[in-house]
Amino acid sequence: MNSSLGLVTVVLLVLGQTHGDSVTQTKGQVTLSEGAPLTVNCSYESTQYPTLFWYVQYPGEGPQLLLKATRINENGSSKGFVATYRKQPNTFHLEKASVQHSDSAMYYCALSDTVTDIAGGAKHKL
Repeated sequence: MNSSLGLVTVVLLVLGQTHGDSVTQTKGQVTLSEGAPLTVNCSYESTQYPTLFWYVQYPGEGPQLLLKATRINENGSSKGFVATYRKQPNTFHLEKASVQHSDSAMYYCALSDTVTDIAGGAKHKL
């Protein structure tokens, strides 16, 4: 992608589910202008109250924890991104008011009932 275009590309992919717990995101690719707002939908199904995560993977690097929430109505925030743990409906949408070219990366939504047991995940590229 040519950075002089001022565009940010979002690709959404879905990973599987485990033990009845899962997360889902919209599939496909989205291209945004720099400065545009972003909302990445993440819905989850779980029999318990899981910990919810967003990971980011920049080109040529491994995944890194972006933010997490462990309680209902808790906000996770990092690098201008925010996500709020909702129980009704079961969502943990990632939002940023103004995306920049430096935000181009793959983003993963995941859940676990313990920090060491990631049960499901979804990813998307920004």
